[in-house]
Amino acid sequence: MVPSAQLDFSLQLLLQQLDQAELSKFKSLLRMLCPKDELENIPQMEMVAIQIFDMMDKTDLSQRAKDELREAALKSLQENKPLSLGKTQTKEPKCVYLEEIQQHLEKDKELELTKVQGEDVKNPGEAKEGLEGEKPDKQDEYRSILKNFWPGASDDVHIVTQRYERLIPFCNPEMLAGPFPYTVVLHGPAGVGKTTLAKKVMLDWTRDSLTKTLSPAFYLSCKELNRRGTCTFVELISKNPPDAREAVPEARAPAQKLLFVVDGFDELRVPSGSLIQDICSDWNMRKPAHVLLGSLLKRQLSPQATLLVTTRPGALPELRRLLDQPLLVEVEGLSEPDRTASILKHFEDEGQVLRALALMQSHPGLWRLGTAPAVCGVLCTYLKLQLEHGEDPAATCRTTTALFLRFLCDQFTPAPRGRPSPAPLQAACLLAAGGMWARTSVFDAEDLAELGLAEAALCPLLDAEVLHKDADSAGCYSFVHLSIQQFLAAVFYILEDEDGEGAVCRHGSNIRDAQELFSKEERLKNPSLAHVARFLFGLANERMAGELETTFGCRVTTGVAQELLNSEPFWAMDLSEVMHCLHESQEELLVRDAMDHVSEVSLHVKTRMDLVHSSFCLRHCQNLQKILLQVEKGIFLESDTALESDAPVERSKNDQHTLPFWVDLCSMFGSNKNLVFLDISQSFLSTSSVRILCEKIASATHNIQKVVLKNVSPADAYQKFCIIFRGYETLTHLTLQGNDQNNMLPPLCEVLRHPKCNLKYLRLVSCSATTQQWADLSSSLEINQSLMYLNLMANELLDEGAKLLYMTLRHPKCFLQRLLLEDCDLTGACCKELSSALIVNQRLTHLCLAKNPLGDHGVKLLCEGLSYPECQLQTLVLSYCNITSDGCINLSVLLQQNSNLTHLDLGLNHIGITGLKFLCKSLKTPLCNLRCLWLWGCGITPLSCADLSSALSSNQNLITLDLGQNSLGCSGVKILCDALKRLSCPLRTLRLKIDKSDAQLQKLLEEIKESNPHLTIERDNQDPKNKRPSSHDFIF
Repeated sequence: MVPSAQLDFSLQLLLQQLDQAELSKFKSLLRMLCPKDELENIPQMEMVAIQIFDMMDKTDLSQRAKDELREAALKSLQENKPLSLGKTQTKEPKCVYLEEIQQHLEKDKELELTKVQGEDVKNPGEAKEGLEGEKPDKQDEYRSILKNFWPGASDDVHIVTQRYERLIPFCNPEMLAGPFPYTVVLHGPAGVGKTTLAKKVMLDWTRDSLTKTLSPAFYLSCKELNRRGTCTFVELISKNPPDAREAVPEARAPAQKLLFVVDGFDELRVPSGSLIQDICSDWNMRKPAHVLLGSLLKRQLSPQATLLVTTRPGALPELRRLLDQPLLVEVEGLSEPDRTASILKHFEDEGQVLRALALMQSHPGLWRLGTAPAVCGVLCTYLKLQLEHGEDPAATCRTTTALFLRFLCDQFTPAPRGRPSPAPLQAACLLAAGGMWARTSVFDAEDLAELGLAEAALCPLLDAEVLHKDADSAGCYSFVHLSIQQFLAAVFYILEDEDGEGAVCRHGSNIRDAQELFSKEERLKNPSLAHVARFLFGLANERMAGELETTFGCRVTTGVAQELLNSEPFWAMDLSEVMHCLHESQEELLVRDAMDHVSEVSLHVKTRMDLVHSSFCLRHCQNLQKILLQVEKGIFLESDTALESDAPVERSKNDQHTLPFWVDLCSMFGSNKNLVFLDISQSFLSTSSVRILCEKIASATHNIQKVVLKNVSPADAYQKFCIIFRGYETLTHLTLQGNDQNNMLPPLCEVLRHPKCNLKYLRLVSCSATTQQWADLSSSLEINQSLMYLNLMANELLDEGAKLLYMTLRHPKCFLQRLLLEDCDLTGACCKELSSALIVNQRLTHLCLAKNPLGDHGVKLLCEGLSYPECQLQTLVLSYCNITSDGCINLSVLLQQNSNLTHLDLGLNHIGITGLKFLCKSLKTPLCNLRCLWLWGCGITPLSCADLSSALSSNQNLITLDLGQNSLGCSGVKILCDALKRLSCPLRTLRLKIDKSDAQLQKLLEEIKESNPHLTIERDNQDPKNKRPSSHDFIF
């Protein structure tokens, strides 16, 4: 087994979260579980650590370890990716690529089979032999499972089951057995092989004797449970095969090793919360089937059994509430190498291979659908047919609607002289829609009768292989894939009869109105509705609707989507989902009408599909005013240095599929003439994507006024943006945050020096620069005639850089009005130059020096400059500056001298009783002009409240007082009461640390409110680490 270190899993970081006593306990438990002579030979130390964390009730560390271990393992799985051949189709594709693909795949398969979940397979040959290596009786049973579930795709599914079975602890002999029974959840989208994998595990459990004893395994299908009434647990599991039924009496023995497979939890049709009602532990007690299932999952019926549950992602949150510390295994289906291998298997012509591969990879939606083996087969089949007929399959590959429409039409194509009949399609659509709203994909005779369908009506669907007899439920039917059912359910909503009446009108309340497909409440209960809604918009395409009519001889309407655009539920959805639906339509007029009223978008590109959808929709926008963009890591790989350094060519090829959509997305800058705000934050771009973005912005009409770049990579993105903003007349607000390269300030200085620069607000936060570059910035401010607000927070400016800036403040052409130098590593030594600049400067009104260790000496130097009547400073922020009572003495003197200072923030300075006494003395002076005073977290106690009360009684100017995070208590507030109750008290806002459980304090506050209704008392709930109490008054 691969060591955890090679899996990028760090146990040391987790152990650092333990204190000394807890660490000692951890070591003791480790010695107890593993004798000293075995410690170095533990095959998976991290699994032992998880067990120990659980024993110590450190559930947070246990969960973190599980999550990190899984992420590390999946990262290990993904280290070897296939060569991306996303080249644009040329007339004569180079055949040499085919040999390259095959060689790469052979290498990939060898690596994947010898490295699964970060573990070394000791005998790779044994892993590769597949079905042929199994025992004859087991081989036949497994083939039967594959044949029933995956006609035509058994090889692909075997690859999936072989890979993911090794992620299940009790199926992998190399994994260390835990002290507690396992609960394993296989989760993933429909059709990726979860059920087949679960049945393979059952087969291994019973045939291979993994537990070394008689090991019964019981299969519970949630589809079947929906049809079961009240029964006992014995009766419920007796539905299994004869050998399992014979084992039921022995299975009740406490020491018996059991496996329960609960398949298709998402198919369960019961009210939310009903599974945990009326829990029982008696195998012979009669209960509703779903109650027995809930009792099993809650480990009341068989506490020591091993549980294996399969579900789709939508039902995972509800399932997790039922299970105690489950191990989650995400089954993603065919990997990228598997899909590439499957395509190679379906095509013989080398040119067709490359064309099919390029088409699949260049359309992320279809490439993702290909993870399901059956769908991958469908994709390959229809691409091959179209290529052999000389057709261009690009249109079929553009959307999933186009793909499934092509599948459906080909399955039902009538004989050359036959007349199309709409009856099979109508029956299929009615069955599909009824199943969607009933939340089932399996139909029995009762379901058919409820929908008014005879079994004979299903014969054409069975012949066309759209429907098949369900392998688990006798006498029942299911669609060949959930996506087919979702597509047909969407078709149901556009079918019309000869009178122009819609199908919904004819079939009562069992099937809801189309608007309900977009209901948030309904989608939470039934995630499949989202897919139906997308297909419905896809069918709004005139060409697709026409093909449907021609093939089936039916009448359809394309007006449903237009009606939905005018409905409230549609626009209540998240914008990404709106754009997904609109993209599926491929109707430009429809999209333009829909996006016409959109003036603001917040676009979070998490996947390539998000980029595809948004690029199609936003390029048709014309009225955007505000864009907020966030691009997750992994969308662009070209500049991702965290990946293998020896694969830059492959990373660039991967981006070849992505960049065309990025170009389309960036075209919105040219089509939206009213765009004024652009925010790009927390984004992982690439050199090419930044170049395209800058080119599109530079070539567009200059209307952007505000730009925010925050934590964007690659690092040179900031430099390139600054270059295009040179001479950008409309730009007035610019924020640049998180640049760790010292190449940004030179082009920014050029922006400031340009005669057409109209920049008024500039924020440079956490940016790297040299001393000379800070000097250049300072000299640029002497030339610039527009900048009034400058924020240099969290920059390593130091005293040397600050002194250069203070010299600029002395310059007569410096127009700065507000300057923020928070957390810039300044000391009191630079305050003399600042004090001198404040005397000369006639424009600066706001100054923030928070989080700099200025100390009392620095404050003394500042007060010298502030005391001059020429100084215009009104707001001074000195929070967290190491100021004590000595500093307050100088501030008190200043405030008594008719200073222009009106706002003062001294938060997080321990001024104590003496310091507050001096401040109160200044508040009593008629010449004190202070209107806002922030004393957040200054160590003020009830002992100082008498001085405060006296000051508030005589002061006529103070309107805001912040005493948050000071423990005044009920006694301190009581002292303040007399002053606060007075209607003549000018105070309008008072912030206090309030204990809601203190009834006496609550009563006092109510009395103050009644006596002085003009006063607002706020409960302190601010965190100064994230935001200063005074920040809303220090406007940037």
